[in-house]
Amino acid sequence: MLRATPRATARPALRRLLVAAAASVAVAGSLASVSPAPAYARADAPGPLSPPRLGAGPDRDHLTVTVRNAGGGVDGTFELYCAPEGGSHPDPRGACAALERDTRWGQDVFAPAPEGGFCTMQYGGPATAHVTGTWAGRRVDATYDRRDGCQIARWDRLVPLLPDMGGDAGA
Repeated sequence: MLRATPRATARPALRRLLVAAAASVAVAGSLASVSPAPAYARADAPGPLSPPRLGAGPDRDHLTVTVRNAGGGVDGTFELYCAPEGGSHPDPRGACAALERDTRWGQDVFAPAPEGGFCTMQYGGPATAHVTGTWAGRRVDATYDRRDGCQIARWDRLVPLLPDMGGDAGA
């Protein structure tokens, strides 16, 4: 009967240890070539670790919102500034809060409804909106309407940036 010597059983363990150490060195070497800037320093990375929004200057969040056919005296073109809130928008604090609430890293808060989605066939009225400017360091050029359930949900998600149309569907 052959018995394994301690030296024979130690070699595979030593080999695994050396391979793991070499892999660790390779990984560390590849990480050294990556930019040391943290992910939260990106302008499009809002969240608890994101940098504070700039209060003035060309990088300040600024949107122009044009609303048409909404009725109730809410039609018009409004300017919105965030951090600090201001402009001619009727509710700058609420509008900025709605945008902040829906801003997620890697997602466009102004993205159109997904193509091929299932939308309820309801009509939310003739209201339209066009939003342009800069939000979270990105250019914005988005249009909104209320022609079906997906578009209504997309609009309602941004109230009070866009006017609250309430239950006046079709009005």
